[in-house]
Amino acid sequence: MTNLLSIHTVRFIVLLLLQVLLLSHVNFMGYINPYPYILFILLFPIKNNRMLFILLSFLLGLCIDMFLDSGGIHAAAAVTIAFIRPVALKFSFGAVYDHQSVKFNNVDFGQRITYISILTIVHHFILFSLEIFNFSKILLVLKNTLFSSIFTILLCLLISIIFSGSNKK
Repeated sequence: MTNLLSIHTVRFIVLLLLQVLLLSHVNFMGYINPYPYILFILLFPIKNNRMLFILLSFLLGLCIDMFLDSGGIHAAAAVTIAFIRPVALKFSFGAVYDHQSVKFNNVDFGQRITYISILTIVHHFILFSLEIFNFSKILLVLKNTLFSSIFTILLCLLISIIFSGSNKK
């Protein structure tokens, strides 16, 4: 239990610092930003307390907002994907999720891509919708969502492959 708690605490802090110190300054072509801090939400254990998970997701988003001075948009997007995560898990993993036995290191790569993609696109759509907050700029929201999602999905997959590869025996 203590080892699991320390792993998630370290993941929370490392992803937070990676986002605010390094990746918040990346801005390809003026609208492509990676947001890999959502990996904390994506990889959080399924069997844990749901209210604690939503609270931690809110705190992660709030910390990002405080560092980036973004007015709560990251907190709103993080809480939203934490709330809809069971639906994405059921859609991506099916019966494996019903038995609460999803292990991200052991699932099919296609299922992992589907799961990460669904939650990343939802996160980014909410994030950019709240950031731009103008219905007449829906094409800009969709463009930002699409390109930033592609970059974030690739980065999340790369990070998860690198760190899950060391756990396999």
